[in-house]
Amino acid sequence: MTIDRRTFTSRMALGALSAMAGGSAWAQDRQVRFVCPYAPGGGTDIITRIVAQRFGDRTGVPTIVENRAGVGGILGHQFVAGAKPDGNTILLGAIGPLSIAQHLSKIPYDPQKDLAPLTMGAVFPNVLVVTPGLGVKTVAEFVELARKKTRSLDYASTGAGSAAHLSGELFNSRAGIDVVHIPYKGGSQAMVDILGGRVAAYYAAPPTAKQYMDAGKLIALAVTGPTRLPQMPTVPTIAESGYPGFSALNWYAFLAPGKTPPAILDAQNKELVAILSLPDVQQELMNHGMQPQPGSRADLTRYIADESARYGKLIRERKISGE
Repeated sequence: MTIDRRTFTSRMALGALSAMAGGSAWAQDRQVRFVCPYAPGGGTDIITRIVAQRFGDRTGVPTIVENRAGVGGILGHQFVAGAKPDGNTILLGAIGPLSIAQHLSKIPYDPQKDLAPLTMGAVFPNVLVVTPGLGVKTVAEFVELARKKTRSLDYASTGAGSAAHLSGELFNSRAGIDVVHIPYKGGSQAMVDILGGRVAAYYAAPPTAKQYMDAGKLIALAVTGPTRLPQMPTVPTIAESGYPGFSALNWYAFLAPGKTPPAILDAQNKELVAILSLPDVQQELMNHGMQPQPGSRADLTRYIADESARYGKLIRERKISGE
């Protein structure tokens, strides 16, 4: 069998990690587990399985995915924070448990000490949607309706402390409005309620919302990211809609237990960046509404800290509760 130079180099690096961890060749007696901190079927599960499969295929290392859901993703993050730092456990972390949750309540780990950043995985915005019955088609009309206070406006999110929740609060702050947050335990019931007219607006994941937009059941007012989405190019950003600089993204990142040796972290970063840079992997993630963002460990470290500072300030200023 012929092995190309990149694959050979990758396997040599991972073999070295095995020796550091006290084992023999990875493909013989080691197993890498990718931990997804949410239930199967969602965006985190999708990207975890795509990358884990490629990791195993490229390195010859037996690779599994473990779903450790609970408490808005906190249980899975706590599990990896306490895992043995031997290179055998990789977490797909998310914005909430990494940059938001600690500002809402006490959590059982320190995101910036107990977890070691590897690389950003993917980012995606929410899309602010309303039903045709609300009578608005633009962000400006939505803000005008909220300021009139002729009716109480509310918005749904996938839970207190979620990216969707903080997107709504950030927009409330920028627009000077007070649209009331209605948290749900997931996206399915939130979608049911907005379609049924029981909530006025929803900061939804684009792939979830698009089918209802195409059917005329929902109107997209804007996306929360800095650029328009290729899947819905006619939908403006909130920044384009009168709020320059506005950006609120969901993001998924790969991390390891905090005391993992730097040599292992560097090798894992190299392999994960290579996987996330593959054209077919990028296309598959984009098909699910995610924009791959592979990068350095240092870049991810700064990004997590910046997001934590930004949302911590917002939570304090608006007295946001995690309830």
